[in-house]
This record gives sequence, C-alpha cells and structure tokens, in this order.
Amino acid sequence: EVEPVPLREDTSDQRERSSRRRAACARGLCARPVRADLKLGTVRHGTGIEDRDVQSPRSAPALRPLRMEGKQCCVKLSVQPSRGLVDEKLLVLIQNLPPGLPLTVRAAHQCEDGHSWHAFAHYNADATGTVNVSEDASLGGTYSGVEPMGLLWSLRPVPGSKPGLRMRKKNIQSPMVLMISVYQGHLCEGFAAGVPLAGVMVERWYMAPGVRRVPVTEDGLTAMLFLPSVGFLKDRDLSLVSWTCGGGGGQLVEYRAALLASHGFASLALDYLTCKFTMETGKMVDNQYFENAYRYLQQHPQVLGSRIAMLGLSLGTSITLKMAVYSQVVKLRCAVCISGSHVQPVDGSLEQIMAFFNKNSDKTIFSENNELIWRNLLLPIPTDPAYKVDVGRLQCPLLLVVGEDDHNWCASESAEDMKEMMERAGNSHLLTVLSYPNAGHLIEPPYSPFARASLFRTVQTREKVIALWGGQTLEHSRAQEDSWRKMLVFLRENLYGTPNPGMTSFSHL
Repeated sequence: EVEPVPLREDTSDQRERSSRRRAACARGLCARPVRADLKLGTVRHGTGIEDRDVQSPRSAPALRPLRMEGKQCCVKLSVQPSRGLVDEKLLVLIQNLPPGLPLTVRAAHQCEDGHSWHAFAHYNADATGTVNVSEDASLGGTYSGVEPMGLLWSLRPVPGSKPGLRMRKKNIQSPMVLMISVYQGHLCEGFAAGVPLAGVMVERWYMAPGVRRVPVTEDGLTAMLFLPSVGFLKDRDLSLVSWTCGGGGGQLVEYRAALLASHGFASLALDYLTCKFTMETGKMVDNQYFENAYRYLQQHPQVLGSRIAMLGLSLGTSITLKMAVYSQVVKLRCAVCISGSHVQPVDGSLEQIMAFFNKNSDKTIFSENNELIWRNLLLPIPTDPAYKVDVGRLQCPLLLVVGEDDHNWCASESAEDMKEMMERAGNSHLLTVLSYPNAGHLIEPPYSPFARASLFRTVQTREKVIALWGGQTLEHSRAQEDSWRKMLVFLRENLYGTPNPGMTSFSHL
C-alpha cells in the first residue's frame, strides 16, 4: 500500500524547510513533491526514474499529485505480495481515482545484464474510482482483457533494445525487482520522461527463505543442490529429489531447481555441457557422469534415495529418457520431459548424440526473419529402433510437456510416437502428455516473459545465432502456468504419494 515515509533531516533548519515544503505541496503550490525514503511496498517522492534505473532498490519515480476540478487527489496503489515467489500471483489495486479516469499501469525491470524491460496496460477507473488489475479488463497495451499476471508475462525489451534478448535470472540469490507505476492517460511511450501518480517496488524470488544452495563438486560433478527449508517439510526428516538437466545452451541454470526447492523438493541442477571436466579436457561427459549424480543424491543424508525424480528440458530430455530406460544404476520414481524427443542413437554417449544431431544439420531452415529453425533435424521420426529410446521398457511414470508450435525440437511428433510405442508395449498407463496449441519451445516457470526468438550460443562452435523457439505470447503464457501447476502435482503424487503433502506455502515471504 502506498504511504509516504517521513524524511529524516539532520538539522532543525532542514526540518523547518522540509515542513514548509510539505505544507506548500499539500496546498498544491509546490511543483516538485518532497523526497522521502523508499521502503519495499511504499513509494518515495523525488526525481523521475528512467528505464535504466528500475533495478536499483533505491530508485523510485517522482509522484505527480492528481488534480481534478481544483482538488488534489492522493492516488493509492497497493501490490500484494510485495515480496513473494515468482510463481505467486500479484494483486494490483489502484484506488482514490476520479471515476472514469483513463490510466496506464506499467511494470518495469532491469535485468542483471543491464537491459530494460517493461509491460503496460490501459484501464479506466470504475464508478468508485478503482482499478483492480486482477478483475478489470485491459483496454490495450502489451496485453488486453482480464489478465491478472499480464504485467509480468507480457514484459518485453523497451524500444531501442538490441534484438534477440531473453530474460533469465542468473543470480537466484537476489530477487527480480519490479517497479509497478501508474500514469494518467492511456500511454504507449514516453514513460522515462513521464511523472507517475504512484509507484511500488516488488520483489520476485526463486529461492524461498530457508532454502539452502550447496555447490557440488564430488565425483567430478559440476552442480548445485538446493535443499528446502526445514520448516517447509515439518516433521519430515528427508527431502525428495527432483534432478534437473537443462537444455543445449550449456552452463549451470539454477532457477528452476531453486523454485522446486521452494516447493519442498530437494533439487540438483546439473551442468553437463560446460562442466569442469569438459572445460578442462575438451571432451564431453559420458553416461557415468549422470550415474554419479544419481549416486550422489542417493547417498546424501537429507535425501530419501528411493524417491528420486529426473527432469529434462530440451536436450536434457534425451539424457533423462536414456537414463530412465537403459541405466542399470539410475532407478527413478518418475520423470518429467519438457520440449524434447526420444530420437537419438540408443547405444550412444552424449558426444554421439550430438554428432547424430549435427549429421542432420542440412535440415536446418531459416524463418523469414532469418531465425534458425532446428525442429526438422530429427524428422521424420525414424522407424529403426536403434535410433530412438525404447520407452516401451519404461517402468516409472513419465510426464511429457509439449508446445505444439515448437520450432526448435519436434516435440509434438516425438510425443505422439512415444505414446504409440507405449500403447503397443502395454505401459501407456505410465504416460501423461500435456500438449499446448500455440505454445513454443521455452516452457518456463509461470509468468516468465515470453521469447519467441532469442540469441543462442551453439554448444560446439559457441557461435551466437538467433533461434526461433515458436509460440504465441498469450497461449504460451497459459501453457507455462498450467504445466507448472500440473508438474508439481505429478511430482507430489509420485514422490510423496499424495498431490498435497500438507506442506506450508511460502505465500507472502
């Protein structure tokens, strides 16, 4: 809720001058509002905020008093929770407006790489002088209609940004900081030079309080283990594990594992393309690397070794399916595969899998915007069993998450073939497929900004290209929210034995 915070002055003269300025502003005689300290969830009076300043917790917009018919209105902006997890919904409420007043609500964020993003929507105040973003329809902007979380999933680079940007949190030990601001009128540009009526800072976290982040280097691994808060598990002595393998972009990606730990799952994020072994030797890891990761989890004193799941995204799907079906060491309780395929040389290592993909590089095509499309590399789906994982041998529940407009992997065709294989083998009861029309490849946690195409560094040449991931903003965002919710239920059912293990929620951190 927006409440000015009194300014702390050092001398009696300064306090007297400040008092006179406040009195002048209250009478509408002061053109520049008084400066006050910023606290999370409140606003500060002072100089305007530019796009490049939105990340700083000490930055906030100048506030312009709203004058209607000679009267000064104090606009009230409330955003709840002001500090929460990234998959929590926001409630944005604007009050004390003149009835029917047109206004623009804007979210602004500056990434760790310095690029600025924003989203905005147009509303008209109702008869009570209120706008409720969760219930009222946006009349225009970066989204339209009733979209409670549109200010997050429709975030996009500000005009003039370089092409190919994608928002991904790198340092998950710090929050994603957003400035939610309200402007008079229906605006589409000029925000940096404008003066808002009200503004609130909001923090969005991947790590809940009490989640522990533990680097893992045992057995040559390059990984990060996230352990849930002890209070989250209540009387449970052991954590259940989701083991995550990221996609073909390489590097250790932590945000999904951190968020899973925030929901009670001990989670290991594993780097297998740019790990220490590969960087030192120039060689790719073999299957034993993944089995070592499994053994590490099995032997961890805070992990229930008989209940381990594996989650693979994109190329990580290939690893997950290979381990689940063929490994004599890895015995999974369940598996989740997002935007990937079972097509690969069955007897091959990671290096042979990559060589198999590269052999088909002549099937790469380009969009009309010169964006790379790789989905044809594995098409048509082979009939030779030596080139696809025999999911008919799978013995644990499998959840497939598929975007039907995936331009990077042939995920839809692969899911259909896996379904047919499992039906013939008689184990289709283990398969759950979530398939989303007009969703693309990058199915991220809820409310993550949509990227239809972005810069991508190839694994072997490390060349930067712009890859077309596919999808449409609204449908893709719906898929992210729905698949995340159902994935958590799937993991709880198969690891805890119940969809709701009775654990405390981290709402309002």
